[in-house]
Amino acid sequence: MERRGKVDLRAIALIVFLCALWGMQQVAIKQAVADGLAPYFQAALRSVIAGCLVAAWIVLREGPNALTGLFAPGSGRWAGLAIATCFGIEFLLLYPGLRLTTASRGVLFLYTAPFFTALGAHLFLPDGKLKPRQFLGLLIAFAGVAAAFAQGLMSGGGSLLGDAMCAGAALGWGVNTVLVKANPGLRATSPAGLLFYQIGGSTPLLLLAAWFAGDLGHIPVATSFAWASLFYQSVVVAFASYLAWFWLVSVYPATQIAGFTFLTPIFGIAAGALLLHEPLSAALFVGMGAIAVGMWLLR
Repeated sequence: MERRGKVDLRAIALIVFLCALWGMQQVAIKQAVADGLAPYFQAALRSVIAGCLVAAWIVLREGPNALTGLFAPGSGRWAGLAIATCFGIEFLLLYPGLRLTTASRGVLFLYTAPFFTALGAHLFLPDGKLKPRQFLGLLIAFAGVAAAFAQGLMSGGGSLLGDAMCAGAALGWGVNTVLVKANPGLRATSPAGLLFYQIGGSTPLLLLAAWFAGDLGHIPVATSFAWASLFYQSVVVAFASYLAWFWLVSVYPATQIAGFTFLTPIFGIAAGALLLHEPLSAALFVGMGAIAVGMWLLR
């Protein structure tokens, strides 16, 4: 595959489109919960559908041996179990967290994941030590998170528990990324294989949570929008958009394209305001701006 040294217009258009898809996902989850699809049921079924699609993709593109090879001795299977657990915990926190807070705030806190990735890399990876500029970014991003928490408590637009659960999901995402960077077996695994480890491996955990919550054993009464939302989350986001993202990472410089992901909270906040009529405030935008600046400095 040809690698390119600079992001071109085609890549920028695709990244912006992906950020819009990801920003809309929190709105889709929250509305689907309101329309009859319980949080754990959504998360579990999303992983089942997307996991099957990723497995089929691997078999079609690389052959059956590529899929079974993910579980062979000497592969990254045990580390794959670890990132699957982190991935599952991320969505065990995110889905019910969005029931308690607004989608706008949920997407803001979820996309603080690079903050946790940078901190974890500094603490645990020999080549991940932060430079002074990056430490400054960490402090600015932390101030933005603190401001967003405080604004939610003062305005009543969010809840401390819901915001904290979404931030916990970001922590799980960050730990996941650090584990991938730290483990040689995972670094040698194909992007589709990593995606299968995370989505397919987290499915049992999410199904167990749905079973304990009483979501399994019956077909929920939900609106057509809720089922369309589940299709969007599993097929469009968890399968197609993630594969497109991995393609971008494999072709273009990762540091250049990663900066564009800061557009995602902007799309998410705009979607929450337009589609769910969620409240906006200047303080929320100040917090988002501080987080974006901090994340940019952390690159």
